[in-house]
Amino acid sequence: MTQVDFYILNDSQPGALPLFTCRLTEKAYRQGHLVYIHTGSDRQLQQLDELLWTFRDGSFLPHRIHAAGSDSAGEQPILLGCTVEPEGPGDVLLNLAEEVPVFFSRFNRVAELVGGDDNRIAAARSRYRFYKDRGYSLNTHNL
Repeated sequence: MTQVDFYILNDSQPGALPLFTCRLTEKAYRQGHLVYIHTGSDRQLQQLDELLWTFRDGSFLPHRIHAAGSDSAGEQPILLGCTVEPEGPGDVLLNLAEEVPVFFSRFNRVAELVGGDDNRIAAARSRYRFYKDRGYSLNTHNL
């Protein structure tokens, strides 16, 4: 069964959540996991695409945007998507969207990333109830 972890950032600065996303992605990548980052908007997708190249000096996280009809040959270990469902099973799903992705159960782990503003916290509570009502094991990390 999929393990679900909620990462709650106490920092409500606009750049805090994208930066934490990059750090968590880097950690999962260094541990050999395949990572899919599910964003809530195209704007957020583009922001993370750029940030994954620049968030730390000397850091390189091989990634690409997963789009409809894209060739899955030569997959990168890190994929980013917004409206397109990833193909096949995966290791780690980082969810930045306000809703639970319909494909979440294909992943071994789901990391629900929650920024410090009230709207994101309210949406996260709804996702928490969704997973809890379905019997998933939940962990919460206050950062």
